[in-house]
Amino acid sequence: MNQPLTGSLRIAMLAPPWFDLPPSGYGGIEQVCSLLVDSLVARGHRVTLFGAGTGTHTPATYARTANKTMSDRVGQTLPELAHVARADRMLDETEFDIVHDHTNVGLLSAIRRGIPTVATVHGNPIGELGDFLSCIDREIGLVSISHAQRNLNSALPWVGTVHNGFSDPEPPKSEPGRGPVLWLARFIGDKGPELAIDACRAAGLPLVLAGKCNEEVERRYLDEVIQPKLGPDVELVINGGRQRIRELMMQARCLLLPLRWEEPFGMVLVEAMASGTPVVTLNRGSAPEVVAHGRTGFVCDDTSELPDALRRTVDLDPAECVAHVRDRFAPDVMAMRYEHIYRRWATTSAPLANLRGLQSATLR
Repeated sequence: MNQPLTGSLRIAMLAPPWFDLPPSGYGGIEQVCSLLVDSLVARGHRVTLFGAGTGTHTPATYARTANKTMSDRVGQTLPELAHVARADRMLDETEFDIVHDHTNVGLLSAIRRGIPTVATVHGNPIGELGDFLSCIDREIGLVSISHAQRNLNSALPWVGTVHNGFSDPEPPKSEPGRGPVLWLARFIGDKGPELAIDACRAAGLPLVLAGKCNEEVERRYLDEVIQPKLGPDVELVINGGRQRIRELMMQARCLLLPLRWEEPFGMVLVEAMASGTPVVTLNRGSAPEVVAHGRTGFVCDDTSELPDALRRTVDLDPAECVAHVRDRFAPDVMAMRYEHIYRRWATTSAPLANLRGLQSATLR
């Protein structure tokens, strides 16, 4: 029986090529990767970060696959394929105990690396993504970011569940916000921006819609669905920078996110609570895992419950929201849980990974 790895681990962290680490604006996966790298290095591990762009503000050794990030091509297959192919070549030149892959297409070549690989699934593992994940080699260990996400496709080769971590460098608010309700997400139907308008109007409260709107599907949704519903009670903030979003969050009475899909995690919910801002959302996906109903916000079963929940958020204690995030979603807690998975999976799959790597090298 193989002995579990002890001591410092040599970890290859393969991030997507879309945004800097940490991201200057939108980039939830990149934010998680950056915090994870920071915490793993602080725990004494040797981390090499494979990413695109000219640099990174993490303490990891940086391995660059492209001179610039590819934010204008998010989700396209070819840029990610090129990024992964270059990373795989560099992986051949260095010894690692484990690869942690945050891409999608990297799972196609992971089995040829000769290094045990775990991969965090950041999207919902159903539909086309579910079909893809069901076809990958079972020697790649998948990590879910919530129990709700994992339950959507329990037949996949899951090796663990780790909630995303979050750390807010700014001090939280000490008193409830008295500003407008804040909606913060991509301008797509899954995030329910028009439901937020309806709920705030029913509650008699002003609303700020602050959203990412770079992709064609987002621009079309904003133009066709949201613009006709706007009025003096709704302020629109498009592609706001981190400082502007921070100001809106600190002023906000609460964050409202009327989910229409099975949210795999919902980083913005954690970000809001970390600032002392309570959350109002619908009971979809991971929402009841992330939000402590009645203490850090309200998880509603139906849209008809949203207006009353919005009015009641002023009774919630900002300190309770902050403590909840520090207890459940601290970056060090995330890193500790991943470390446990790394050690277990590297020990379990190393012999077969080494054999596959030898076979691949022979073929080349």
